[in-house]
Amino acid sequence: MKRIFSLIVVSFFVGSLHADEGMWVLNNLPKDLLKKKYDFDLTDAWRERVMKASIRFNNGGSGSFVSPNGLAITNHHIGSDLIQKLSTKDKDLHKHGFLAKTIEDELKCPDLELNVLQEIVDVTKDVQNAVKPDMKPAAALAARKAIMAKIAKDSLAKTGLRSDIVTLYHGAQYHLYRYKKYTDVRLVMAPEYQIAFFGGDSDNFEYPRYNLDICFFRVYENGRPAATPDYFKFSPTGPKADELVFVSGHPGTTNRLETLARLEHRRDVLLPYNLQMLRYREALLSQYAEKGAEQRRLAQRDLFPVANARKALTGQYHGLLDPAIMKQKRAAEVALRPDNLKPEDDPWQRIAAAQEKLRTLEVAYYVLERGDAIDSRLFRIARHLTRLAYELPKPDAERLPEYRSTALESLKFQLFSPAPISKEYEQMKIAGSLYFAAEKFGADDDFLRSALGRKAIPQRTRELIAGTKLDDVAERKRLFEGGQKAIEASDDSLIQFALDWDINALAIRQKFDELDEVQAQAYADIAKIRFKKLGTSIAPDATFTLRLAFGTVQGYEVDGVKLGHATTFAQMYARAKEQEHHHPFDLPKRWLDGQKKLVGATPFNFVSTADTIGGNSGSPVLNRAGEFVGINFDRNRHGLVRNFVYTDFQARHISVHSRAIVESLQNLYAAQGLVNELMGK
Repeated sequence: MKRIFSLIVVSFFVGSLHADEGMWVLNNLPKDLLKKKYDFDLTDAWRERVMKASIRFNNGGSGSFVSPNGLAITNHHIGSDLIQKLSTKDKDLHKHGFLAKTIEDELKCPDLELNVLQEIVDVTKDVQNAVKPDMKPAAALAARKAIMAKIAKDSLAKTGLRSDIVTLYHGAQYHLYRYKKYTDVRLVMAPEYQIAFFGGDSDNFEYPRYNLDICFFRVYENGRPAATPDYFKFSPTGPKADELVFVSGHPGTTNRLETLARLEHRRDVLLPYNLQMLRYREALLSQYAEKGAEQRRLAQRDLFPVANARKALTGQYHGLLDPAIMKQKRAAEVALRPDNLKPEDDPWQRIAAAQEKLRTLEVAYYVLERGDAIDSRLFRIARHLTRLAYELPKPDAERLPEYRSTALESLKFQLFSPAPISKEYEQMKIAGSLYFAAEKFGADDDFLRSALGRKAIPQRTRELIAGTKLDDVAERKRLFEGGQKAIEASDDSLIQFALDWDINALAIRQKFDELDEVQAQAYADIAKIRFKKLGTSIAPDATFTLRLAFGTVQGYEVDGVKLGHATTFAQMYARAKEQEHHHPFDLPKRWLDGQKKLVGATPFNFVSTADTIGGNSGSPVLNRAGEFVGINFDRNRHGLVRNFVYTDFQARHISVHSRAIVESLQNLYAAQGLVNELMGK
C-alpha cells in the first residue's frame, strides 16, 4: 500500500511540472516544456538578452534596462529608499514625485548598487571535494568557506566582475555568478507615493489593484550614461488575456524543498517570533510618524517594508497552519524517502535533530546577530567597522563571508554612503527595539542587563546616540583606515557598544553556522535522492539570484465573483469615489485634475499565473518577442503560500501594464522625452 501511495504522489509531482511552476535558473531552463505546452522556442540568443537586460537592485528587488542608454525601471517601492534619501524637509520627492527634464537634472543616488548577471559557472565539484566525509561540522564549515572564498577571489582577480558563490538545492549544487556592477546610478523619474501605493496596506496583497508602482533610474559609466545594448523594448499594446508571459527577476527566498521538520520549525518558532517583532516595529514607527511631517517622512522609509513583511509572513504562517498544505508536504516527503534508509544515514532525521537544537538558539541568533534588539543604521555601521578591523588582517578564506575581498567594495560603498542620518530617529529605533527585547526575554536577561549597563532604556539610548560621531562619513573613514589601533583607541559610544555586543553575537553565530552546515550536508544527500528520481526537472529554491518564470495572463474567481485579468483607469477612479477619497484611497492632485486626459478603458494592472515571490518586485514581464509588457509589483493573498507550494488555482502575481505606464507618463507627467526613449523614437 505504501508503495502505491508513493507512486501516486510522485506522479502528482511529475504531472505538476506541466503547470507553470518554477523559478528557473538561467543555465537550466525548461525548453522542452515550453515547446510542448506553448509552442515557444527559447533560443540561446533570447536567453542571453534576458540575462543581460535584467537587473538586481541590491537594496532588495529587481529591475531591467529599457533603453540602450542605461535607462532602468523598477518599482517605486524598491526605489523608495533612494527617493527618501534624495528628499529633504523642504523638498519631499517621495510625496510629490520627481521628473528630470534633462540628463543634467538626474539625481545621483548616494548608495545604490545595481548588478547585471554576465555568466554562470558550475563549481559544485570543487566545493564538494573540499569537504571530506569524516570531517566534523566545524571542520567541514571551515573547508567549505575556504574553497568558496578562493573560487570567488580568483574569479574577481581574473574577470574584474563581482563574483558570488550561490548555493542551490540546499547544498547539492554550487554555482559561481559573475556580475557587472554599477554604482553611479541616478534617479530619472518617480510618481507620487500615493499613486504608487494607492489603497495602502488594506489593498496590499489584494486584487483588483490600481497602482503605478514604477520609477526610473539611469546607470552611468565614467560620468556618462552607460551603453546598454541588451534591453527590453516597450510594447505599445501590452499583454492580452491568456497570453504567454515571462517574468525575469530575482526572487528572494522560497522553502519548497525544505523538509517537513524544518517547515514545522518555521511554523512553531520562526514565524511567530518574526511576526511579533514586525508588529512591534510597525506600531513603533506608526506612533513616531504621528508626531509631525518630518517624523512621518523619516518613518515612511521603514514603515512600508515592515508592514509589507508583516502581511507577507502572516500569509506564510496561515499557509503552514493549513492541514492540507502540511499533508501535501508530508506526502511528498514519504514519496521521496527510500524504504531502505538506515537511521544513521537518514538525512531527514539529521535535519530534524538540527531543528531541536535550533529551538534554543535561532531566536537568540536573530536578536543578537541579526540585531533585532538594536535596530539602528548607526549600530550596523559601528558593528561593520569593529568587525572589519579584526577580519581584514585575516587570510581571505578565514574571514566572515561579508568581509572577504569579493564583497568588500560593495560593503564600503554602503558604509561610506553620504545619505543623511537623523540621530533623533536612530534614538527612537534603538529604544524601541530594546524595549522589544525586554518584553521578549525579561528585564533580568543577562544579555539585556549587560547591554543596558544597569541603566534605564531611555537613558542608555540617549548616551549611545549622544556619544557617537558615526553619522559623519569622515569619522567612519578614519576608523576604517586606522584599523584595530583606531578602533581600540576610540571612545565612540557605539564602537564600544559594538565591541561588547560581539562577545555574545559572534559566539552564537558560530554555533548557528555549524548547525547550518549539518543541514547543508543533509540536504545535499536528499538532493541526490531527488535527482535520481526526478533529475533537475524541479527548480531549486529561490536565492535572490536571476530566475525566469512563465505563465499566462488569467483572471480568477473568488466566492463566486469573477475577477478579470486586468483593471482600468476608470475602475481606479470609481474605487476612489466609492471610498470618498479617504486615505489611503485619496489620489494625488495631478491625477484628480487630469482624469479627462486619460482613456478610462486603458488597462492599468493585470495578473498572471507566473511563479513569483518576494524579491521579484520590479521584475520585467515579457512577451514571446522579449518585449516589456509590464512590471511585477505584488502577489495576491492566495499567492502567499507559494513560499512552500506552487498553486495557480487563485494565486496570481500582479503587474503594472505597459500601456498604463506610457499613457500616464505622456498625458499626466509631461514626460514625452522619457516616452520617446522607451518607445525607441
